[in-house]
Amino acid sequence: MIKKLYKTYTLILPILILSASCTKLDLQPTDIIDPTKAYRNINDINMGILGVYALLDYTQISLNATVTDEATYPTENNVGNSDAYRWLYNPSSGSVTSLYITYYQAIDRANRTIEGLEALTFTGADAATANRYKGELLALRAYLHFELLRAYAASYQAGALGVPYMKVSDIGYPARDNFEVVVNNAKADLAEAKTLMPSTSTDKSRISNRTIVAAIQARVALYEKNWTDAVTYSSEVITAIPLATKAQFTGIWTDANDNEVVWKLKRVGTNDSRVGDFFFRQTGGIVLYAPALKLINTFDQVNDLRYPAYIKFDATRTGTKSQYLVNKYIGGTSTAPGLTDIKLFRTGEMYLIRAEARAESTGDAAADLNALRAARINGYTNSTFADKQALIDAIYTERYKELAFEGHRFYDLRRRNLPVQRLAADATNASGAVTLLPTQAQYAFPIPAQEVLINKNTIQNSKY
Repeated sequence: MIKKLYKTYTLILPILILSASCTKLDLQPTDIIDPTKAYRNINDINMGILGVYALLDYTQISLNATVTDEATYPTENNVGNSDAYRWLYNPSSGSVTSLYITYYQAIDRANRTIEGLEALTFTGADAATANRYKGELLALRAYLHFELLRAYAASYQAGALGVPYMKVSDIGYPARDNFEVVVNNAKADLAEAKTLMPSTSTDKSRISNRTIVAAIQARVALYEKNWTDAVTYSSEVITAIPLATKAQFTGIWTDANDNEVVWKLKRVGTNDSRVGDFFFRQTGGIVLYAPALKLINTFDQVNDLRYPAYIKFDATRTGTKSQYLVNKYIGGTSTAPGLTDIKLFRTGEMYLIRAEARAESTGDAAADLNALRAARINGYTNSTFADKQALIDAIYTERYKELAFEGHRFYDLRRRNLPVQRLAADATNASGAVTLLPTQAQYAFPIPAQEVLINKNTIQNSKY
């Protein structure tokens, strides 16, 4: 249930005997914002949009790393929550249900801001800005719903239970929309957003142009298995934002440059939400999650530029300490380790979306796969593939490497109904959690217990 919080005010009235004409006392509460006055001008609308962004963080990254074969749980981690890693989560496990709550809060903020915007009249330059802001809010609403769909849909096919698509800020008991309904609503919001957005902009920290919208459209099309749209939208992004060169690639992960970054979450200051320092490791040096040996073994450790950019080996860490560390989000400064910007969409993902879509339709996908590999691996020579399945398998392996620790692995496996399969060496602290089959409850994240308890129209994912 999407809830609002209310306060009850008790007014202690003095004895009104000074005037017989006093029949009521009109006082406005002073410790809340009157919703009818929250959005008064274009600046208020912008503040509302920033409030939506404030709820976006690295939860998708952490979910995908812990429940799959991307990461392992080292012995030195005596403080982390391991229920997700060991597939012991249930509807009361905040480690896998917090995204549901937080993103619906963000959606509610987006809907409130849209309603506030539509109640105002703008002229001159503010009118153009208002159109752009509405496009941004619609795209955010679509993105948030689709990310919830990836996490909580019973499966990725028509007829499967998805999530409620909320278009207004309201109290009620929304039922779960089917997968295709959520997809179609997201597509409609994105299509309208695109007509309201400028073609280009320099701000990559918010949805500020049509290219960013196209990147979201490409990801939606991939999950919908709409191969034509997936090719169209990924190509739009690839044309606008080329791959980083070999010289540029490592700098993406230290924020030295923004090459091939389409949309990112900007991290600022020294106490902002961090991926590297607050999730993969702690400030005191404890490694909470380390890269899985299965992932490490997929890289050409000598020639693949991604290996040192994503993974660090530290021989000085001995005993029960993991010598392998996630290097992807640690950053390049000593004052704010782990404070690199979170990359939500990159051109590398677009190449892989287009490759998969072409492999499933026209069959000419090898060129995209080889182009991506050539940009990442020194001395690479083009590969050929015996058949469609060999090509699909190669694309999935490349997604495993290219998009490691970016919030995709679990959902990629689910798209193909493949099990999560860990190496025994990666599961020494997993309490037997080596293989997660599509038939098990934990193959889809549960809807939060509180939602099911309060919302009479919510159906839990099966087997929980």
